[in-house]
Amino acid sequence: MSDRWVTVLAGGLSHERDVSLRSGRRVSAALRSAGVSVEEWDADAALLPRLRETRPDAVVVALHGGEGENGSIQTILELLGIPYVGTDADACRRAWDKPTAKAELVRAGLQTPDWVVLPHSTFRELGAQPVLDAMVERLGLPMMLKPDQGGSALGAQVVRDAADLPTAMVGCLAYSDAVLAERYVEGTEVAVTVVDTPDGPTALPAVEIVPQTGVYDYTARYTAGLTEFHCPARLAPEAAARVADLAVSAHRLLGLRDISRTDAVVDAAGEVHFLEVNLSPGLTETSLVPMAVEAAGGSLGEIYAGLVDRAITRGR
Repeated sequence: MSDRWVTVLAGGLSHERDVSLRSGRRVSAALRSAGVSVEEWDADAALLPRLRETRPDAVVVALHGGEGENGSIQTILELLGIPYVGTDADACRRAWDKPTAKAELVRAGLQTPDWVVLPHSTFRELGAQPVLDAMVERLGLPMMLKPDQGGSALGAQVVRDAADLPTAMVGCLAYSDAVLAERYVEGTEVAVTVVDTPDGPTALPAVEIVPQTGVYDYTARYTAGLTEFHCPARLAPEAAARVADLAVSAHRLLGLRDISRTDAVVDAAGEVHFLEVNLSPGLTETSLVPMAVEAAGGSLGEIYAGLVDRAITRGR
């Protein structure tokens, strides 16, 4: 791989810019440790001229949120004919929208908490309280609120008291024009990384997530010491196998490519519930993918160097 020259795209203008920059630095260092020549570029107005003038052998997309995961950057790279690591533009558009991804998996027979998705305009035009009352009647409490698009748990909240719903809704809609409300499932929260290999998509050991506050929100994700992790997750063998199968199934059914992370919860009965999928998993010092890679006995540099090689081969 020493003759490969790779650009890592990080930063951008989404709410997750800081996390993206940290992920970009981490994956760049990992690739360099594997002998790959790397440059880190921001995703700004200078990007297209720079890509045209100095074409890298491949691009690693370490952008989180917005244009990094909704298919926009991927479309640009495809227009320019530049190979890249990650899911293609069409699949990005489907999986980035959480309700669309959940609906596709339900049609395939996978289990996910019951949900509704409503735009901001519905609350404004029909009156917020009657809509909130109907949501509680349908989904019950506690209820999980999250933006219908986005990552890093920005705007995501667990609501246990109906009186807290209006404030939680305002906080959620600060990050999106629509809210995804779903029935909250108590249980063991896990994240499963899936990596494409020559033998097909492979699930790495699940990471169990135990936040001090009980909610794995933005602060709990990116503040060292606020969340306890166990990898492999402390699950019965049967549940661990079901979690791995769910993540691989989601990766396949949604048409994901190279690497993804599926978030799920295992309830007291051992049933596995799909929560959402991440197309560009975080790679910061508190992120879950590096933990899973280490537990599997691999190295982040070797995995991403292999994915770079696969991307270049696809582009030939």
